[in-house]
Amino acid sequence: MNDLARRIDAALPQTQCKRCSYPDCASYAQAIAAGEAGINQCPPGGAEGIERLAAITGQPVQPLDTHFGIEGPVTVAVIDEDWCIGCTLCIGACPTDAIVGIAKRMHTVVEPYCTGCELCLPVCPVDCISLDIVSGERTGWQAWTPAQAQQGRERYTERQARLVREQKANEERMEAKARAKLADLAAHSKITDEAVLDKKRAVIEAALARSRARREHPAG
Repeated sequence: MNDLARRIDAALPQTQCKRCSYPDCASYAQAIAAGEAGINQCPPGGAEGIERLAAITGQPVQPLDTHFGIEGPVTVAVIDEDWCIGCTLCIGACPTDAIVGIAKRMHTVVEPYCTGCELCLPVCPVDCISLDIVSGERTGWQAWTPAQAQQGRERYTERQARLVREQKANEERMEAKARAKLADLAAHSKITDEAVLDKKRAVIEAALARSRARREHPAG
């Protein structure tokens, strides 16, 4: 990320809500810096957010593009315990790990960590999540503090790092299983034809090679 993109990112509310049409605030900042996105695509930042971005980029202030949403108060997600089925889909969607729970058990929202991103709403199969307004009539940066933005960025970054670690650990477990199977393929298979076993062995070896290549040369 170049210096301009970093300055733009620092001026964003870090709700990680994707309403700007980018996967996270940092991606949106980089798109603005590259001239690929407008400065008026962030509803959580609202009018003041656009003014901040205009000052950084030198672009003229313009109204929020309502195609991406409207400026509103800060909200937090609330899960109706009577209807939650413990599907964990909301946990997977939350960008700041603000929802806790386990499969087939009721989930709950840790309010201080919720950015009001709304990403949990569409994935809930039983519509048991609602939003509570927590900022009264204040909207945009009048309702969202720099401390909250910093926390949102940090928790999002920590979550992304956790997902990478979990993916790596899972790949290592799968690779270990594949190597154990490859070491004595005949014992792990009902197949007795040596030619077929050789083909299966080649498939497993190719899969292990791809896994090793991904570790050695990760995307990005």
